[in-house]
Parts: sequence; structure tokens; C-alpha cells
Amino acid sequence: MTVAFVFPGQGSQSVGMLGPLAAVEPAVRDTFAEASAVLGYDLWRLVSAGPAEALNTTERTQPALLAAGMAAYRAWRARGGIVPACVAGHSLGEFTALVCAGALEFAAAVDLVRTRGQLMQAAVPSGSGAMAAILGLEDAQVEEACREAAAGAVVEAVNFNSPGQVVIAGEQAAVARAIEAAKARGAKRAVLLPVSVPAHSSLMRPAAEQFAQCLRETRFSRPTLAYVSAVDAATHEDPEELRALLTRQLFSPVRWTQTVRAIAARGVRALVECGPGKVLTALNRRSESRGGMQFLALEDPDTLSAALAATGGDHHA
Repeated sequence: MTVAFVFPGQGSQSVGMLGPLAAVEPAVRDTFAEASAVLGYDLWRLVSAGPAEALNTTERTQPALLAAGMAAYRAWRARGGIVPACVAGHSLGEFTALVCAGALEFAAAVDLVRTRGQLMQAAVPSGSGAMAAILGLEDAQVEEACREAAAGAVVEAVNFNSPGQVVIAGEQAAVARAIEAAKARGAKRAVLLPVSVPAHSSLMRPAAEQFAQCLRETRFSRPTLAYVSAVDAATHEDPEELRALLTRQLFSPVRWTQTVRAIAARGVRALVECGPGKVLTALNRRSESRGGMQFLALEDPDTLSAALAATGGDHHA
């Protein structure tokens, strides 16, 4: 069976995530221990015990989700799960996908995403940026609401997550105005997200310029698995291209709907979300509705066993 793995981004974290999986799969704690050695603090303790406010600051959220995605993937492989034909990631999840594909060392990725979080936070004063999910409108309607609400400030559509779900980001007051403009156009819901920075908006350009230097100093290899970038829903292999994408990614929209459809077009029969939260699984199902594809999540012992059974992996406790 042809399987693709996708890795979640910020917003999927929660205190206690992967706890049940860690209780039965040593790879989980081992992966977090590796990340902790790079970070200089106990990441597993933060993830297990919180507080949520600390976990939700972007410089901690990003390494935590990178480690969680890799921990779940290593648990999958340890149980005899098949190697995916293709990988992709949502925002921060692109780094997890690149580690999974052998393009980036795990320790180097941990260091990179911590720096990425610090630069993103520094680019916008704390409390001045916001992100919100707009549900029930066409992409073009959301973009129109943002243009109307901007009034000289920044608010932009930044995540095209699935048909009828678009995330906007920008300056706090402008995001609030855009929420009202979206509701006036018939949005079913508008939900502020627990994210401390307006990711993927043009406010992130200063962070991207600094991050480009960190990427130049980091060793990248050609991926050994097909890697589809959510920046443009295309496959990329060249290390220089990967660096350029990860720079652009900071201030460019996440084109998730297109990415899922590009993966489906490769003949993938099962799309597995690897990591906590199951956020992508719902989006994946809505983005690719032609039938025939299985949508699986992998975050605890039960979902691991179910995913192994569905894909013909080795099934042993």
C-alpha cells in the first residue's frame, strides 16, 4: 500500500500529548531526550506537566511539536510500520517532514525551529499580533474580507487549510476587523487561535531574512523520500531549494488543500497524520473527497495499532 505521512504545525500541542504512547513505546521518551539535550531543558517534562502558557510560546511549541512528530514516526517504524512514499508538513511540520525524509538531522532541526520561534516572536511585539480561523467562506471571500479590514494595517489569509477553512493573521486590531468583515459575508464561525505570533504573514519578513542565515549554516541533504512542500504543493529535492522554501515559508501562505490534492495525485492510498491533535486528519478528509483514500491519525497506542492494521504493517504489541 502506498502511504504518505503528514506532520502537524503549531496549534496541535497540548499538555500531556503523547503520554499514553510514551508509556508503551520507548522511542517517544528517547526522542524527547535527544531534543532536550539540544535545548538545555527537559522538553518531556514541559510537555507532560506544562504549564500550557509555557508550552504555547512559539520558541517552545516548535521544538515540542517537531519532537512529537518524530517520536510518533519512530514508534511507527519500531512497530514495523512501512516507510512512506511521500511526506509533507503543515508550517512547522515541514521541518518534521524533512527530518523524516533524511534531508535534515533531527538535532539540527531542533536547534533551527527553536531559533525560528525566537525570530518569529521578536519580529512582532508580544500581544500585538493575532491569528484566527474563518469557517464557512470561499477562499476569495476571506481574502476580500482581509483587504476590506486592513485599513493600512496588516491582515492576510495565511493558511488555506481545506475548502471552507482559511486562517488569517496580522495585527491584532486588523484581525478583529477582518473577523467582523468575514461574519458580515456569512462566515459560520471565526475562532482566535492560541498562537503567539502572526505566522505566514508579511509581518514575518524580518524574521525570514535572519532565519535565511541560520539555514545557510545548516547542512541539508537530498531527501530520500518524496517531499511535497506546502509553500507551493510541489516536490523539491535540491538542498538550496529547500533552504529557499523554508525562508519563504515564514511569510507565505500554507497551501494545504493543494498539498493534500498533490499527494493524492501520486496514487497514495492512506494519508497518515503523525503527531498529536488530529487537526490535519479532518482537513485532509475535507480536502480530498474523491473517495478511495484512507485518512489515519497516529498519536496514541490505539491509533498506532489501527494505522498499522490498515496499512499492513507488522502488528505486535
